[in-house]
Amino acid sequence: MKPKHIFNSILAVLFVFPLMGTFAQQAANSGSIEVVTTFDYPGAGVVTTSPQKINERGDIVGEFIDSSGVVRGFVRFSDGSFSAPIVDPNDTVGFTEGRGINNSGTVCGDYTTSDGESHGFFLSGGTFTEYDVPGAVNTAVLGINNAADFAGNFDPGTGILQALISVGGTITSFSVPGAVQTNAYQINNSEQLVVGYYVDSSGIPHGYYRDANGALHFPIDPSGSTATILFGDNDRNWVVGRYADSSGATHGLFFTAPNNFFTFDYPGSTFTSLNGINDQGFITGRYGDPSMPGIAHGFIARVRGTPPTKAARPEMKAHNSRPAR
Repeated sequence: MKPKHIFNSILAVLFVFPLMGTFAQQAANSGSIEVVTTFDYPGAGVVTTSPQKINERGDIVGEFIDSSGVVRGFVRFSDGSFSAPIVDPNDTVGFTEGRGINNSGTVCGDYTTSDGESHGFFLSGGTFTEYDVPGAVNTAVLGINNAADFAGNFDPGTGILQALISVGGTITSFSVPGAVQTNAYQINNSEQLVVGYYVDSSGIPHGYYRDANGALHFPIDPSGSTATILFGDNDRNWVVGRYADSSGATHGLFFTAPNNFFTFDYPGSTFTSLNGINDQGFITGRYGDPSMPGIAHGFIARVRGTPPTKAARPEMKAHNSRPAR
């Protein structure tokens, strides 16, 4: 990961805010998303806390940034306690991100070295295992399921990030046609759905999903969106992410294929991001408050019933991303 990308990643999590309310928008007798609690990684000097994924046990992986700009991974366990900061032993610049966690407690993520390149890792039982796509300039592992299948991205040396998934040890790479960047953020336990986002030639992010047949469905954009990102999914094929609108506000996004969505805004916040969801419908993410710029806080929410979704913009294309036989 180049220094510019590191800076952009830090900026991306510095939209942010404490707990004020409990309920998202809801329709009577239909469903809602309700806030359960908020949290911050403990310790002096923590500027932002950015949860990423949540497993079926309720353990959450994420990253925090301190006042000097150092990025470290963490796990918040289901009992509310926290791990020590996660630092890959090969991280030489103070940039290690926790990205995914499965039920066995295996954590995946990425770190950066002094040459500006990013590398993937897995952490299990206190042992780090490094992971790089052979020949790649940059690799990031962004999500892992209970079978240890994983999703991420890599740069083969062209400067254009490609998505990757590993299922049963077999790696498949793919890109949305015409995209300058494609990211795979999560593969669910049933291996039926991969979600992520891509960046088009104009620099605008759009969501996509890859179905069990290898078809890519894109763009996934709620009406009024100027930028859409999908981060996580579960075995109900419920998907979470965020989208921005023309006013500059960023909304949490609950999406169900093929094109229905529900907007969730943390009460009083102009920035909400839903990053991970488990099979019980627990969601983790972060939110921001204009009165506390640059300060991020994590939260846990839960889906109750079935939120009243509405149609997104029409899907424009589907593309077979299975490798040629």
